[in-house]
Amino acid sequence: MPPPTNGAARPQKSQKSHKAKQGSKTESKPMSKTESKTLKRKRDQESLAALQLRVDELDPKTADYDKFSALPLSSETARGLDASHFENLTDIQKKAIPLALKGLDVLGAAKTGSGKTLAFLTPVLEKLYRAQWTSLDGLGALIISPTRELAVQIFEVLRKIGRYHSFSAGLVIGGKNLKEEAERLERMNILVCTPGRMLQHLDQTAGLDVTNLQILVLDEADRTLDMGFQSALDALVEHLPKERQTLLFSATQSKRVSDLARLSLKDPEYISVHESAASATPVGLSQHYLVVPLPEKLNTLWGFIRSNVKTKTIVFASSGKQVRFIYESFRHMQPGIPLLHLHGKQKQLARMEINRRFLRAEHSCLITTDVCARGVDFPSVDWVVQVDAPEDVDTYIHRVGRTARNEKLGKAVLFLDPSEEEGMLQRFESKRIPIVKITVKENKKTSVAAKIQDQVFHSTELKYLAQKAFISYTRSISLQKDKNVFDLRALDLEGFSRSLGLPQMPQVKMPRPEDVRKLKNRSRAEMSSGSEDELEGSAAKPKNKQEVRTKYDKMFERQNQDVLSVHYQNLRPEEASDDEFFPVKRQLGDDDLDAAAPKNSDGVRGKVITVHGGQELVIDSKRREKLIQSKKKMLKYQGKGTKTVFDDEGQAHSLYELGDYDDFAQAGPAEAQRRRFVEEEKDKVREVDDDDKAAAKARRQEKKMKRKERERAELAGEEPSKGDKRAQIGTSEDAQDALDFLRSLPVAGGDGDGGDGDDDAEPPKKKAKKWFQDESEDEAEVTRKKKRGKVIEVAEMPDTLEDYEALAAGLLDD
Repeated sequence: MPPPTNGAARPQKSQKSHKAKQGSKTESKPMSKTESKTLKRKRDQESLAALQLRVDELDPKTADYDKFSALPLSSETARGLDASHFENLTDIQKKAIPLALKGLDVLGAAKTGSGKTLAFLTPVLEKLYRAQWTSLDGLGALIISPTRELAVQIFEVLRKIGRYHSFSAGLVIGGKNLKEEAERLERMNILVCTPGRMLQHLDQTAGLDVTNLQILVLDEADRTLDMGFQSALDALVEHLPKERQTLLFSATQSKRVSDLARLSLKDPEYISVHESAASATPVGLSQHYLVVPLPEKLNTLWGFIRSNVKTKTIVFASSGKQVRFIYESFRHMQPGIPLLHLHGKQKQLARMEINRRFLRAEHSCLITTDVCARGVDFPSVDWVVQVDAPEDVDTYIHRVGRTARNEKLGKAVLFLDPSEEEGMLQRFESKRIPIVKITVKENKKTSVAAKIQDQVFHSTELKYLAQKAFISYTRSISLQKDKNVFDLRALDLEGFSRSLGLPQMPQVKMPRPEDVRKLKNRSRAEMSSGSEDELEGSAAKPKNKQEVRTKYDKMFERQNQDVLSVHYQNLRPEEASDDEFFPVKRQLGDDDLDAAAPKNSDGVRGKVITVHGGQELVIDSKRREKLIQSKKKMLKYQGKGTKTVFDDEGQAHSLYELGDYDDFAQAGPAEAQRRRFVEEEKDKVREVDDDDKAAAKARRQEKKMKRKERERAELAGEEPSKGDKRAQIGTSEDAQDALDFLRSLPVAGGDGDGGDGDDDAEPPKKKAKKWFQDESEDEAEVTRKKKRGKVIEVAEMPDTLEDYEALAAGLLDD
C-alpha cells in the first residue's frame, strides 16, 4: 500500500483534532455520584497511605517537635486542634504522642496541668482514623477516669479536638439512667467512663461488644490502680481483649510490676518529663503551711476566706460530712463570697451544675473533698487551701495542682496540727517539695466558735452534721497508715468538738486491742470510777455516774424526730459536760439515798411489791414503783404468753403457726396425720352440730311455752305480763307520744299518710309501668294482697287513748 500523500495526511490530522475536541467536551461534563465517591475514596486511600508512611518513618527517640502541625496527624485532627487553639506541644506531649502513634504501650508521668489529656486523646483519634474505624466495628477506644468530674472534662476536650471526625463518642458515668445509656452504647466508637459504671455495662448490656478494642487509656492511673478501684478494674480488664494498646498517664505514676501485669502491658515505654526537676509541683506555685491546732482550724479558715473575698479558692477537707458542715455553717454567717460545696454523695446533676458554676465564676470558694483533686481543670484558681492534711505526698501534689496550671501562677496553703508538722515535712523533703512556714497576723485572727455554737443550738440538722463531721474526721485519722504523722492520741478532740458547736464530744467506738482487753478485765469499782486513764488517747470515755446533767445537756440529748432516726441515737453523748450553766447546791450519793429510805418489816430498805407469780421486788422510789407496775415492765415477770386471734363474733382462738419440717417429720407419716386431722375435725363438727341442734330445740320449746302462756292468760282474762310485747299503754305522762305513734299506723279508708293528713309524710311509691300484659296478673294481685295482710275497716278515726286500746285489742283478737 503506497504511502499517503501530503494531501491525504491533512484530513487525518483534522480528524484527530476533532476527536480531541470531543474528548475535552466529554471531560467537562459533571461526574456522577458514583464516580465522585470513587474518586474521593481513592484520594482518601492515597492520603491514608501517605500518613501511614510518615508514621512508619517516625523515630520517637530522635523526634523533636515543637508544634502539633509538625506531627504526622490526619487533616481532621489537625483542624480540630487548630480550631481549639492548641498549637504548641508541652514536654509530656513531645515524648508521649510519637510513641503512642507508633502503637507502643506508654507510662506517662508529668506535673499537673502539663497537658496529659491531649497526650492520649490525639493518639486515640489517630489510631481509629488509620484503622478506618466505623460504627459497624463497635467500640475502638476506652478511656477510664477515677472521678466523674475528670471524665466529663476529658469528654469535653474530646468533643473539641474531634469535631471534624466521624467517630461517635459517649460519656458513661454514674448518676444517669442505665437503660438509656445501654441503648446508645452499641453505636459508640469511643467511650469515656468511670470504672464502676463501665463494669456494670459490661456485665448487663448485651449489645456492648469490646472484642475489637484497639486502645485502652487510664487517666490518673495511680488512683485508678489503687485499692479503691482494684476489684472493679480487674473485673473490667477481664472483658477486654489481650491484643490492644494501653496508655497510662498520671502526675505520680505507678511502676509496680504487679500493676503493669494486671493490665497486660507489653514492654511499656516509661516517660517522666519532670522526674529530674527540682520539684514535683508546678514552678509557678507558691507553697505555704500553717501550724494550726485542731480546735482552731475553723477560725483560721473563716479568717482566710474573709480576707480573700476577691479570689477564686478551693478548700479541701478529708470527708464529705466535714464539707457539708463547713458549707452550711459558713454560708449562714455570710462571708462575702459565693460558697459552693462538692462531694461524692451528691447527685450527678448537682455535681455537674456546681462544676459549671465554679468554672464560670470570677470570685468563688469551693469546699470539696478529693473528688476534685485529680485532673480537673478549673481556670484561674488563685488559692488551694487544705484544711486537713493529705494522706500522702501524692495526694498533696494532686490537690495543689488545681492552681498554677499551664505555666501560670498560683498559691497553696496547708493547715497542719502541731503533731503532724514534723512527719509531713520529712515527706515533703523526700519529694523535693519547697514549702514555707507562715503565721497569721494578729489583726486577722478571729473566732467564730460562739456563732457556730449558736447555730448548732438552734438547728437540729446542723447539730447532726457537726456530730457526723466529728466522727468522720476521727475515723479518717484512725484509718491512716502513717502513724508517725496521724496520731489520734495527740489530737485535742474535746476542743475540736467544742469548735464544731457541740457541748459534749460524741462517742466514737474505735478502741485499740489493748484497750479492749483492759475494758474486759477491769473491776466493777473501776467501771464506776469514770477515770480518764482507762482509755487514754481514745475518743470514747466511760460514763461518770456522779456527774449531773443540766437542762441544757438534756436539751441537746433530746430525740429529734424530724432529723434523727433510731439508728443515730448512738451519736448522743453519754457523759455530762464540765461547763455547767446551773450548778447544784447539794448532790446526794448512793449512801445518802440509802440512809434516807425507810425500812420494811424485814429490815430491807424500800417498798416490797408482789408481782405476777408471787415474786417480790424491793422498790426504793415511787417512780420505779410506777414503772415496774406498767404492762410493758411486767411482761418479763409474767412469762411468755400465747398469741390469740378473734373471729367476727368476738371469740378468741389460738393463732395457727406453721411448723418446720423437723416437727412435721416427728409427728408421723403424712397420710396418718391427714387421717388424724380429718377425724379430729369430724369430732369438732359433730360436737358443734349437736350444740346447734340443742340450742334450736331449746328456742322452739321456749317459744312454744310463751305462746301457751299467752293463750292461758287470754282465756283467764288476765292482764299481760310485764315482759309481754302486747303490753297495754297506760295513762301516763307518755300518753301523748303513744297517741302520736298510733295515729301514724296505716288504717283502711285513710289517705295513706298515717291518717292525720300530715303533708310532711312521704308519698307512696308509684308502680312501675310495663309495656306488656301478663295473663296471670289477676291471680298475682290476689296473692299479693294475701301476703300484705288483712285490712280492717274503721268507721271513724279514734280520738282518745281508750279508743286506741279497744282498736288494738280487736286487732290482737283477730
